[in-house]
Amino acid sequence: MTIQIEICLNGIDSAVAAQEGGATRVELCDNLTEGGTTPSQGMIDLVAEMLDIDTMVMIRPRGGDFLYTEREFEAMRRNVTFMHQHKVMGVVFGMLNPDGRVDKRRTAELIDLARPFQVTFHRAFDMARDPLEALDDLLELGVDRILTSGQALTAMDGLEMIALLQKQAGEDLIIMPAVGVNARNARYIIQTANVREIHVGSDVESPKSSVMSFQNEAVSMGDDTELPEYAMPYTSVELVREVVAATRE
Repeated sequence: MTIQIEICLNGIDSAVAAQEGGATRVELCDNLTEGGTTPSQGMIDLVAEMLDIDTMVMIRPRGGDFLYTEREFEAMRRNVTFMHQHKVMGVVFGMLNPDGRVDKRRTAELIDLARPFQVTFHRAFDMARDPLEALDDLLELGVDRILTSGQALTAMDGLEMIALLQKQAGEDLIIMPAVGVNARNARYIIQTANVREIHVGSDVESPKSSVMSFQNEAVSMGDDTELPEYAMPYTSVELVREVVAATRE
């Protein structure tokens, strides 16, 4: 069985690197330091045009929690509708009610807007009050996959829950482990949880220094002044290849 390897990333150069490294799919986002938000329409179009592998697109209007105002939800509706203008595989989103349960009404509405695209319910799942109840709700709604760390800090920490979720889901829904998945543990996660897809993010990133000859070190463009201003994280072809090789040993 070929394992599907999805790389979470935020730009065209990283998307091309993921493909060159042997990934089978990318999840295209913006603002990864906030957990990912919706990328621009131009970026979506360019990535879909340049890649031969599948592209899933994040639909998230902001960072923070997964309880959205009606205006924010309208932005999500429009972004899902816009996806039909692009050659993508599907969309990634997640919404919760104030009590921590899956927002079934809004999720169903976005699924209807998204079809025939595939739908992944993202790590809003990890903030749900009861993972098995959330799984049942998402099975009922007909989502294609759930992205999860097993409601733990990393997929390794949540591996027992991930395995239980996949057992409960059976063939009806794909459980895709995320967070801290890398070449050292990917095969173990796959075999232990009996999953057929994995999601890899910052573990295959490598910082690339800016080629700016003039660098103003006195100014920061972001709120987090600890982040380097003249070094950007990009997906590494070599690190993706290592993950791919680990799943095929």
